[in-house]
Amino acid sequence: MRKRIFTILPILSCLAVTPALANWQYPGTYVGDGWYADDGSRFVMSVRGGAAFGFGSIKNKAGAIVTDYYLSPDETEIATKAYCTSTGACADWKFAGRGELSDVPPAKDLRSFSFSAGASIGWTIPNRPQWRIEAGWDHISESDYNASPMFDGDIELVGGDVGEISVGVSSATVNSHLTTDIFSAMVYHDFFDGLQKPTRVMIPYVGFGVGYADTKTVLNLADPYGDLSYQLELDQYGEVGDDGMIDFYQSKRTTANVAGLLAVGASYGITESMFFDFGARLTYLPKIKWGLRNSDDTHHREFFSAENVIYANIMAGLRFEF
Repeated sequence: MRKRIFTILPILSCLAVTPALANWQYPGTYVGDGWYADDGSRFVMSVRGGAAFGFGSIKNKAGAIVTDYYLSPDETEIATKAYCTSTGACADWKFAGRGELSDVPPAKDLRSFSFSAGASIGWTIPNRPQWRIEAGWDHISESDYNASPMFDGDIELVGGDVGEISVGVSSATVNSHLTTDIFSAMVYHDFFDGLQKPTRVMIPYVGFGVGYADTKTVLNLADPYGDLSYQLELDQYGEVGDDGMIDFYQSKRTTANVAGLLAVGASYGITESMFFDFGARLTYLPKIKWGLRNSDDTHHREFFSAENVIYANIMAGLRFEF
């Protein structure tokens, strides 16, 4: 009898230490005849659209394009070799010197407005659902960069017969547009507590990431000032008329960049799985290039570029978390 009592006592002791729990007292969610733990992980899918504003510093990349300038006898006018050749009006003019087009500053920087759209898929991290990782695509639609003149400013002439002299140069007219596609990997942090996002409240978030950006530019270049014509190195990039003026071919170019991205915004939970998303995104691109091409697309020449380009996107969308 004593042995039986000692055997029963440990069992009673365990029952006393670990009382039975009601269903609502167990961690996790009760489903059917079992339990599972909701760790907060979700599959994420989102779509968005809005406006994009592009900013960048235009740089002259025309290279060694040298123009000869002539000074009138009364020293009141300066003309290019193209003007003198086409009109024959510079027979008694003095050679004023040579200037390189690459020394002439751009007339204006890149300031563009366009529309943007994008989509992403991703996952919220198990047991850390405040963090989500997304792979995304954003398309920034066609925007314009037009300038007439393209380059405008004063340069010093060298090698002339009249001593040191500067001349105001206006060169080229540009009509162009650009489109950009960005493929990114982003990490977001949603500011909320718990394992499940609350509904009917605004949840702020921040995000950062890197990506690959593909920008296509289309360039239509004209030479109304005559300084690009009568340049042998440029003849292959257009049709040369009887008057020696170049009618440039339309040129297309693609620039690949490593992009850096930052995002801020807030989401509003309509249901536990659907959220309105409002946010802003900054994308940094080191350089976008515009260039010339010949008729059979075998020779290319960079003409100008936009550097340190920032796209600021203001977008709204829907995010689904399953």
